[in-house]
Amino acid sequence: MWEIGRYDPRDMRRARGRSFLGVLVAALVAVACAPSPSSSGTTLVAAATKPTPSAETFPPPARTTPEPPRPTAAPPSTPDPSAGPGETPRPPVEPRDTGGASLDVRATYDVNALISVGTGAVEMAARIEVTNESGEDIDRLELNTIAARLGGIKVTESSVDGEHVRTRVQDQTLIMPLGGVLADGASATILIGYRASLRPGLSGSDWLFTYAGGTIAMHRWIPWVSRAIPFGHANEGLPFVTASSPKVEVEVVTDMPMVLAAPAAKIHKLTAGAGQAWSFTLENVRDVSVVLAPDFGVTEGKVKGVPIRVYSRYGSLSRAGLLRLAKAAVRRDAQVLRVDYPWPVLTVVETEGGDGLESPGLVWIPKGLDSLNRSYLVHHVVAHQWFYGLVGYNQRTEPFAGEAIADLLARTATRTLRSSSCPTARLDLGIGGYSTACYYEGLKLEGALVLDRVRQQMGSNRFWAAVRGYLEKYRYGIAGTKEILEALRGGSDANIGGILRTRFPGLY
Repeated sequence: MWEIGRYDPRDMRRARGRSFLGVLVAALVAVACAPSPSSSGTTLVAAATKPTPSAETFPPPARTTPEPPRPTAAPPSTPDPSAGPGETPRPPVEPRDTGGASLDVRATYDVNALISVGTGAVEMAARIEVTNESGEDIDRLELNTIAARLGGIKVTESSVDGEHVRTRVQDQTLIMPLGGVLADGASATILIGYRASLRPGLSGSDWLFTYAGGTIAMHRWIPWVSRAIPFGHANEGLPFVTASSPKVEVEVVTDMPMVLAAPAAKIHKLTAGAGQAWSFTLENVRDVSVVLAPDFGVTEGKVKGVPIRVYSRYGSLSRAGLLRLAKAAVRRDAQVLRVDYPWPVLTVVETEGGDGLESPGLVWIPKGLDSLNRSYLVHHVVAHQWFYGLVGYNQRTEPFAGEAIADLLARTATRTLRSSSCPTARLDLGIGGYSTACYYEGLKLEGALVLDRVRQQMGSNRFWAAVRGYLEKYRYGIAGTKEILEALRGGSDANIGGILRTRFPGLY
């Protein structure tokens, strides 16, 4: 037997470079059967023999030769080619003090998640290969995970290049010291693991990390290179900022049969004892969300060459309606922008509640919406595939950079621009600067209206051309309110300075 609370994240490190099946077998076999407080006596039962493939909803990816292990930081005894004769080579992590963390690191992620469906217990283990590209020395990583705020998290593994470090939980962030300084251009191997519990309901922010109504939904569950910014907020704004990763490998295991909705075009699925196991790989994403339920139905379609998969527990009519809306959103949003949908698949999931939500390649649509709100919401979260997924922003301090332009795109596509009930709202505030009503009516809707006035002054062709230039310049990076406004200013000789000074007094 294998227990959810007894998985050792170091097993993933030892299994590095092996196939998914080998990793899974190693994890199942290597762990003892001691009781776990987090599992309340529920155990994940492993097959005594090699797991056998089960029927696939979607074809598994072709099996290829396993990728060789990526190079990691050289040990101190390895000569440093930059060191001259008689000089002492610099180790990747130097035992000296500095100050600061940075988003400007290249990080790839190998992640295992073990979920006890019976108890809602989650065990996560991640191996992060980090290269400092900030131009400065850094001495820590700030890893954001919503499990730190909502999941009663307990850190179970924390090491840098095999050396234990003490990671501190601060609000929604894991503050992870590097045990010294990681110089610009140097690399290190990070291991981080935790245990957490999914929330049992949907109130407040619980819907972001929940097991409610038979559906498991996990947003920002992977500890991700971020900033130590607080989670709390009084409106629907999301207080996150995350850098893009060139490659993320994910393995999810459950102790009962489930159906997984994930943002990957190819998902490899296995039977794992009494439960299921999946693996998939993503590229150039800044977040990975997943949703699971035992009875998801799936409807598939395609638009502009993009596969669309819709998951719902509420019948074929609901799935067909969501598919129709998703196809319209991808087609029309891409047509207005004249920028292709940026991911290899769009996964749409009807969730138990909460709000609409986006992550690269996957969107959540809560059940029970009327047709008008559902249509608008699908277009809005699909618009965020470009304005957040493709170009990120600090969602806590500069929400205009994603919300207003996504709302303009969605309302242009659906022809639903209307007047706002917060017509004089400043548009350069963080999410804490808006009431619940004026976050939606002021920041989103009024922001879209202000951008539309700029469009009228510039002309539609020049306006959208400037937006395309912004997307290309900051592709897979992080920008902000000033960057998108400057892109508009540089895209035309129209005088939009008066609008900018009035609505963005903190910037102009």
